[in-house]
Amino acid sequence: MEIVDYLRVARRRLWVLVGVPVLATGAAAAIVLFAPQQFGGTAYVAAPALVGGTAGTQYTGTQAANQFVAAFGAAVTSPRVLADVAADTGVSPERLRDGLAITQVGASSQLEVTYTAGDRATVAPVLTATTTRALAFLFSSQVGIATGEVEVANADVTTTTRAIGEWEKTNKVSQPDRIYQATLGELTSLRQQQLSMQAVGNGRGVDAATAAITSAQKKLDELGPKLPDYQALLAQRDAATNALSQAREGLQAARAQAQAADPKQVTSIGEAHEVSRMTELVRTALPVGGAGLLLGVLLVGVLELLSRGRATARPAPAAASPAPAETVGAARS
Repeated sequence: MEIVDYLRVARRRLWVLVGVPVLATGAAAAIVLFAPQQFGGTAYVAAPALVGGTAGTQYTGTQAANQFVAAFGAAVTSPRVLADVAADTGVSPERLRDGLAITQVGASSQLEVTYTAGDRATVAPVLTATTTRALAFLFSSQVGIATGEVEVANADVTTTTRAIGEWEKTNKVSQPDRIYQATLGELTSLRQQQLSMQAVGNGRGVDAATAAITSAQKKLDELGPKLPDYQALLAQRDAATNALSQAREGLQAARAQAQAADPKQVTSIGEAHEVSRMTELVRTALPVGGAGLLLGVLLVGVLELLSRGRATARPAPAAASPAPAETVGAARS
């Protein structure tokens, strides 16, 4: 089919191409114009210290701003935050989910949280509760997690320290590793003294040094088999101590983030205002009109196919049979 054929079909069914979009746009306009007045408001969240700053250890790198925006948007629509906001404001979670929207300001970490509702009085409370609960969900919860890690690490240190104390009590020796090293050094010194005494012929000094060497060697023989267990306990305590130090650093960073995410410092709530019906009309009518035009084109195509199908199925008229030769001759005569 050529373009001319398409234009001919469109001209013949122009009422469909024009009527469907007009009806769809009119219906959408009527819904918007006769719907109850909507009210909206915007909350601004600007927390640069949380993204790439000294307190922003959770969001770093070239994608830090996008990560923060995505995390905040997910937090706003999470069941827990919606339930908390619903409890604070009395607005149902379903209505909150339909009315809330998150927008990133350019490529920055600044956010705009908008809320649209039919009740002006609920706009500001919902925005305040949403930003507060979302920030707490992202950062205050980290303080709780870090505090739990510190408590676990501190308990491990206490347990290993108690185990070392019980081992020393059972074996009746304190700090055997230090005693072993000191005795080993003393034994080396005694052997040097023994050699010196032998060199000068001091028999009594040699005997005294020998007795001291025997005593020191006996002490080493007693402590040697016990040291592996004790050193294993020391290694466990050192590991627990290192874990405790890291947990405390994590807790400090989490507290710094929570402080930097204080809603009173990083959020500002705008006043509620009437949503422009003209803006809503344009936003709604144009897509609906475009969809109506597409539907009209498809409908014209369907009607044309049906029309051609009926024309093809209709039987053609019978052709007139030729007259006999005699009849033709008689007529000529």
